[in-house]
Amino acid sequence: MASQEKIRINDNTKLLFDRAADFLKLSEEGRNLLKTPYRELTVQMPIRMDNGELKVFTGYRIQHNGSRGPYKGGIRFHPSVDIDEVRALAALMTWKTAIINIPFGGAKGGVTCDPKKLSIGELEKVSKSYMSKIDLVIGPYRDIPAPDMNTNAQVMAWMMSEYGKKHGHTLAIVTGKPVALGGSLGREEATGRGCVYIVKEACNDYGVDIKSSISVIQGFGNVGSNVARFMAEEGSRVVAVSDVQGGIYNPEGLDITALLKYRDENGSIAGFPNTTKVTNEELIELPCDILIPAALEGVIHADNAKNIKAKIVIEAANAPVSITADEILKSKNIPVIPDIIANAGGVVVSYFEWVQNLQQFTWDLDEINFKLKKRIVKGYRDVFDYSKKNNLSLRTAAFAVAIERVIEVVKLRGWG
Repeated sequence: MASQEKIRINDNTKLLFDRAADFLKLSEEGRNLLKTPYRELTVQMPIRMDNGELKVFTGYRIQHNGSRGPYKGGIRFHPSVDIDEVRALAALMTWKTAIINIPFGGAKGGVTCDPKKLSIGELEKVSKSYMSKIDLVIGPYRDIPAPDMNTNAQVMAWMMSEYGKKHGHTLAIVTGKPVALGGSLGREEATGRGCVYIVKEACNDYGVDIKSSISVIQGFGNVGSNVARFMAEEGSRVVAVSDVQGGIYNPEGLDITALLKYRDENGSIAGFPNTTKVTNEELIELPCDILIPAALEGVIHADNAKNIKAKIVIEAANAPVSITADEILKSKNIPVIPDIIANAGGVVVSYFEWVQNLQQFTWDLDEINFKLKKRIVKGYRDVFDYSKKNNLSLRTAAFAVAIERVIEVVKLRGWG
């Protein structure tokens, strides 16, 4: 299943690019240039495990396109990471940074490992070894990594420390760091907060009153839990959420503050009082105004898209709606706000962190949230207006906006 999903991500990325490129009548040489990564690095990391065994891990850093600025993209630790997946995600970062118009290109990194099976000491060794192997191709004006799946502020702290052994103390080498080490206020909740800023805009555009709306959120990790919290603060009645153990449902609404406390104390949302247990699959089909998949890829697909009852779907996760499902939802007049803009809040605040590090100056949380809202809402409005003007889906419009911005800079720089 995992490899099929990876093929789908890769193929979907190419298909979405080609659809937008066809609309733009982009030349073949332009397509080849924008599809081909600038650099692909594969590294091997021999690690002495706690039991004395020497194990070799494989890592990747792919820099897709840096025409608009230094490469930017997260590092994920997962058993299924391979070069095809990282390549597709690096390309998506190029388009995402262009849509929200921040001065970065696109990159991605990963290590093929299962962090759940690593001790803290082993995880630190993997993190530092990975950084030591890629440090010659990154830098605060060349490529700035960040957290992604199964990596966090602590991993970024280890990587910054390792980079500093050779290059000196360099705050701006990674983003998503602990605040005590130069991380930005608001970074942890930035993806969820930015998503809800987009939800509010989409509700206005599609005639949904967010204050009287019913929301369903698939996923209750960092992004999903923050989306749930901010949606509740906006007045939406969040009736269902889920984690890896399944979902919970209460048509009268969930007390998100109490649920967050329960999750932190019990390690899961399972068993939360006054709720009905539902599977992740059942949750997707619950009646609601706003459906926000915020966990896995491909959860809305050809088999269940016809059963979606939401008025709007917001992609807080990466690629939760398949290409086929996209078409089915379109036929049902259910708009889909694509991941490439809906979950861009994290990279926006990563940009703010980078700027603060370069200036050796910090902004307060109110200023960061104000700047985040301004930046991400502008990106959404650019895509929405483009889609209406050219009669395109929001997803195709997003790619077209991004391609236009990248190809303009490529031409100005001389195509090479």
